[in-house]
Amino acid sequence: MRILCLILCLIFVPALNPAAAQANSGEMPQEQQLAVKYMNALTEHDYKTLRKFYNRESVFFDKTANRKYTGGRFIIDFLERAHEGVLEYDFNIEHMYNAGSLVVMIGNYHFKGPGEQFGKPGKIIDIAIPGVTSLKLDMLNRRVTEHVDLIDYQTMSDQLAMQ
Repeated sequence: MRILCLILCLIFVPALNPAAAQANSGEMPQEQQLAVKYMNALTEHDYKTLRKFYNRESVFFDKTANRKYTGGRFIIDFLERAHEGVLEYDFNIEHMYNAGSLVVMIGNYHFKGPGEQFGKPGKIIDIAIPGVTSLKLDMLNRRVTEHVDLIDYQTMSDQLAMQ
């Protein structure tokens, strides 16, 4: 009898709470889906797709390094310089949540590429840097209005010292 009640609860309780049913079904909110598409374009160096995410008012701000770029053209120029020669670039999302059109992703950035960019000429550098990326999205136009990074550059420095 207890087993039957448990089975009925498992079947009918999610139906009473649609939000729980959506979460259980694995559906990701639209804001998070757009954020993941953007991050994929970013890490795949897909500048053609990235251009569609930006407009003249879009902001890319590495708050930890205090570097800010405004406007799609300037953001793309920066990214092309920063990614030059990079062999691998990924953002491994460990946790993601959103409050409306603000999406926060916590994880680590993985880079593998030429050491020249890191003061290690002639070497291939392989590092994983913890970071938090927040995106303010314009869901109507499917654009990123603001990309803010908080990167643990001390961990990057420690990893570089060992390579």
